[in-house]
Amino acid sequence: MRPIVLKGEKVSLGVLLKEDMEKIWMWNNDREVVRTLADPSDVSTLEEWHRWYENLSLKKSSKRAFAILNEGNNLVGTVIVSRIDLRNGTAEIGYFLGREHWGKGYATEAVRLTLEYCFRYLNLRKVYAKTYENNTASIRVLEKNGFKLVGRLRKHAHTPDGYVDVLFYDLLREEWEK
Repeated sequence: MRPIVLKGEKVSLGVLLKEDMEKIWMWNNDREVVRTLADPSDVSTLEEWHRWYENLSLKKSSKRAFAILNEGNNLVGTVIVSRIDLRNGTAEIGYFLGREHWGKGYATEAVRLTLEYCFRYLNLRKVYAKTYENNTASIRVLEKNGFKLVGRLRKHAHTPDGYVDVLFYDLLREEWEK
């Protein structure tokens, strides 16, 4: 049985388990899934994902990772809260879903639950995220959750679509509370 951190209508955030690594590894080697992630050219091994999982406990103060689970408690993706800075009250979020789970509203709700975790439990004052301009699904997820576009690095990252702008979004606690 997997511990659930926060429960929503369509998805829950649960504790990430070692046995999740094989599915995450498969998704991270799917070219469609990673084409708009940080390094779409990266190919990783299962051993690297197991090491990443083991390192999570060593970096607990600056990173939290959650399993995104659907109504049947099946793993559909992950969300990571990283660069947690308790002194300044900020953190960055990132997320992805397996391709077979796209378009179901899971990411939007997972980000909403992650914001609840960040603002209520970590007591942060600001959460930020970055995405590529060609990742229209992620842009929609962020904007549906109240994030504001606050910056752009022009033609900054190379993707299979060519060089694209990197977009920076943030959400302040007082905006989230409204």
